[in-house]
Parts: sequence; structure tokens; C-alpha cells
Amino acid sequence: MMKPKTMNILYWIVTLIFCAAMLMDGIAGLMRVEDGKEGLAHLGYPEYMMSIVGIAKVLGVLAILQTKFKVVKEWAYAGFTINFLGATLSHLFVGDATGMSLAPLVILAFMFVTYYLWKQKESLV
Repeated sequence: MMKPKTMNILYWIVTLIFCAAMLMDGIAGLMRVEDGKEGLAHLGYPEYMMSIVGIAKVLGVLAILQTKFKVVKEWAYAGFTINFLGATLSHLFVGDATGMSLAPLVILAFMFVTYYLWKQKESLV
């Protein structure tokens, strides 16, 4: 079993990496970067989905980083889970290569590490 201080440090390192990636992706969606437009068109989604998902990702990051409202944090993790599963299925439905379909699952696994560490950290308090 890890010491509480070690658990806390590990949680924040992994969580900040995840949140930084999601924040950058959310901002890119809000800015409607060209790669995102092409990716969504390939999957058959309208361009305005970039704004919807971008806002959701930015809010999700804020929810995960806050420490007061645990239920809000749980819902943010749930939202990201739905996002990554939806991305995986979207790639499968359009016939993309396995690597494209698995990439969101890799990010989901990384997110679950942050969730697991948060739960472990909370149980030590």
C-alpha cells in the first residue's frame, strides 16, 4: 500500500497530465481546428459537434480538478467515459483501422488510472 503523500502526488501528476490533454483537445474543438473538422466529417458528424464536445471537455476538466463536489467529479469521469467509448464505436462503424479504434480506449485506460488513484486517495482520508 502506498503512503498517503505518495498516493496524493501520483494522483495529481497523472490527473494533471490527463486534464491538460483534455483541455487542449477541448480548446481545439472550440477553435474548430482543421484536423478536427476533417476527423468529424470522416466520422459523419456535423462540424458544430466540435463546439459541443469542446465545451463538455473544458467543463469536465474543471469538474475533475475541483475538490469540493465529489458527485460532479464522478459525472465528469462518466462523461469522458461515454466520449471515449463513443469515439471508439464511431471509428469502428466507419471501418477505420484497429489502431484508430483503439486509441480512444488507451486514453480511457489512462483516465481510469486517474479515477482509481482518486478513489484510493479518498479512501485514505
